[in-house]
Amino acid sequence: MSGAAAPTLARALALATARLRAAGIETPERDARRLLAFSQGIAADRLSLHLPDPLTRPEALETALAAREARRPVSQIVGQRLFWGRQFRVTADVLDPRPETEELVAAALEAPFSRVLDLGTGSGCLLLSLLGERPSATGLGVDLSAKALAVAEENSATLGIKADFCVSDWFSTVSGSFDLIVSNPPYIAAHEMPGLDPEPRLWEPRMALTDEGDGLGAYRAIAAGAMAHLAPGGRLLVEIGPTQGAAVAALLAAQGLDIRGVRADLDGRDRVVLADRQLR
Repeated sequence: MSGAAAPTLARALALATARLRAAGIETPERDARRLLAFSQGIAADRLSLHLPDPLTRPEALETALAAREARRPVSQIVGQRLFWGRQFRVTADVLDPRPETEELVAAALEAPFSRVLDLGTGSGCLLLSLLGERPSATGLGVDLSAKALAVAEENSATLGIKADFCVSDWFSTVSGSFDLIVSNPPYIAAHEMPGLDPEPRLWEPRMALTDEGDGLGAYRAIAAGAMAHLAPGGRLLVEIGPTQGAAVAALLAAQGLDIRGVRADLDGRDRVVLADRQLR
């Protein structure tokens, strides 16, 4: 057992940052802070107060840094991601909730709704965020992956936000109508997958990323079933890739939906197509 004093957290942070930078991580300082705090059992926003303290769990930090060097997403390493002000459980069975997806939540909250359907719910971040903001509403989240639904159900219980979940291939087991349907479907074309960053390509579920085709397959399925499940006056909001706005809008319009616009994210890229079923 060495008699040398343990390094301080400040020193460990500096070394961890340098290590992640050498590994080609784009945000080494931010990731090192989060992983150090996680490994020491400290809230990330309290780390600065503890920097003079000694490093007490070097093995935990080493495990976390090695995982990040392998390009595992930070959210999977620490097991959670902040989305719309709430912490969501994240595993390798679900898509990592991303900040740009919050644009869909913001757009959905611009009008009232009482019954919402989330197609391809994954972690449940869309459905549970919406229901958390509208406690009188009810909602159903569906996914083809039973493992993803287990994560969504865990998030529902942890957050104390009630929702229903079931296995479904888009609308295949869905009955009834909804005044709001939302989805963040797989929209990356198969030929684009090799060019993805290692984090999603190696660690996130492939079925949540690509349709193994041209990237529009999910929208065709959603468009084909939307009118049968949207109440008159109901809205449909789907997240898209930044070049897909016109194509997705055309698919929805061809099925009788009225296109209300394409919403950009904070980086100015097209992110959400808004459509509805007119009252007739």
